[in-house]
Amino acid sequence: MSITEDQARKVAHLARIAVDDAALPALARELSGILDFMEQLAEVDVEGVEPMTGVTPMRLKRREDAVTTGGMADRILSNAPDAREGFFAVPKVVE
Repeated sequence: MSITEDQARKVAHLARIAVDDAALPALARELSGILDFMEQLAEVDVEGVEPMTGVTPMRLKRREDAVTTGGMADRILSNAPDAREGFFAVPKVVE
């Protein structure tokens, strides 16, 4: 697929990128190259290949799912602009 200079100008405008008219031919060639590569990827037979989230097999670190009291309410509330009786105090917004 070939991208014209007008199409490259429109893509640059939509992406909010300032591109000089002198740089438009190079941008059009670069975008065309990207689209050509995407067309090549579309031709790859991926039948039977499982999707993956990374290039190396990894498992997430696991920890025990234990419920605790947190034990740091005082430290958390020390950052609050206004705290009362162990809770964040906020201005009233509903009459």
